[in-house]
Amino acid sequence: MKSIATHARDLIVSAIQQTASDIHFSPYEETASIHFRIHGKRIFHSTLPLPMYKKMLSYFKFTSGMDIGEQKRPQNGTFQHRDNQNAFDLRLSTLPIIGTESLAIRILNPMSHTPLERLFLFPHQLERIQKWLHHRSGMILFTGPTGSGKTTTLYALLQSLMNQSSFQAITLEDPIEKNINNIIQVQVNERAGITYDTGLKAALRHDPDLLMVGEIRDQATAHFAFRAALSGHLVISTIHARNAVGTIHRLKEMNIKQTELEQSLIAIASQQLVSINGRDQLPKRAAILELLDGAPLQTQMNGSTSEKQPLYSFEQLRRKAYALGFLPEEEVFTF
Repeated sequence: MKSIATHARDLIVSAIQQTASDIHFSPYEETASIHFRIHGKRIFHSTLPLPMYKKMLSYFKFTSGMDIGEQKRPQNGTFQHRDNQNAFDLRLSTLPIIGTESLAIRILNPMSHTPLERLFLFPHQLERIQKWLHHRSGMILFTGPTGSGKTTTLYALLQSLMNQSSFQAITLEDPIEKNINNIIQVQVNERAGITYDTGLKAALRHDPDLLMVGEIRDQATAHFAFRAALSGHLVISTIHARNAVGTIHRLKEMNIKQTELEQSLIAIASQQLVSINGRDQLPKRAAILELLDGAPLQTQMNGSTSEKQPLYSFEQLRRKAYALGFLPEEEVFTF
C-alpha cells in the first residue's frame, strides 16, 4: 500500500503531466473529490476516502509550513516539487468547512516563460501594447478575472523589455510566480511587514525605470501606485474588473481622482483566454483583449456616454476569431 507521501507526490505528478494549473480537494461526508483545472476547465480526477484525505491534508499542511493543529482559520503555504528537468512551486490554501478543511493547490512553473508573440490570438493587439511601453512614465493596467493570464502577460512583457534594453525594473509580487533574470523581484509578505505600500516606497529609492505591482488590491496601493506613475515612473499592474471600461469605475471607487486618471493612465488591457482550434489533443489557449487608450480612454475617463464600449469588445473579438477559423463555435458565447 502506498504511503500518504507517495500518494500525494503521484497526484502532483499526474496534475503536472496533464498541464493542470490547480488541484481542488472538495471533502464531503465520507469522501473527498479531486478535480484538476486544465486550460481553464475543471475536470474530475478521482475520489479519496475521507480518512485518507485528512491524512493527505495534514501531510500537505506540514510540508508547506502550515499549522497542522489550526483548523478554524484559512491558511496559506508553499513548497516545491522537483522532477528531472524542472522545479514547480506549489501554492497551497486551506478553507475551514464543517468537520474538516478544503484544500486548493496552485501549480507554478518558474522556469517556463511563454514567448510574448505566442500569448495573443491577434498579433496587432501585441503591437499596440508594445507601443504603450515606449512611455517613460504613467500607468498601464491589465485586468480580467482570476486565471485569465494577466500575470503571464506581465512576465512576458518584462522579459521582452529586458531582452531589448537595459532597464532598472523592480516587481512587487504576492507571490513571486516566476523568476526573471536581471530584474529585482520583491516578495510581498504582510506578516513580515512588507506590504505593497511599504514595498513601493522602498522600491522608489532604487531609481527604477519600470515598476510592476503584482495586483492593485486596495485603495492604499492604488493611490501609491498612481503617485509613483505621476512622479515620473512607468508602472504596470493588474486589477480585477469585468472589462476595460469597468476598470475606470473600479479606480474611481478606490477614490482615484479624475485629474490623477487623466494625468497618468496610459492604457487599459482587459484580458480573456479562449480555447482555439489546434492539432494537439489538449486544447490550446490564447488571449484576446479589449484595448482602451487614446481618445476612447479619455472619453471614458470623462464619463461621456457617447462611446460606451472600446472599438472592439470581447463579443466582437470572439466573433472575429470564429470567422477566421481560430475559435470553435461553442466558445463564441462562453463568457
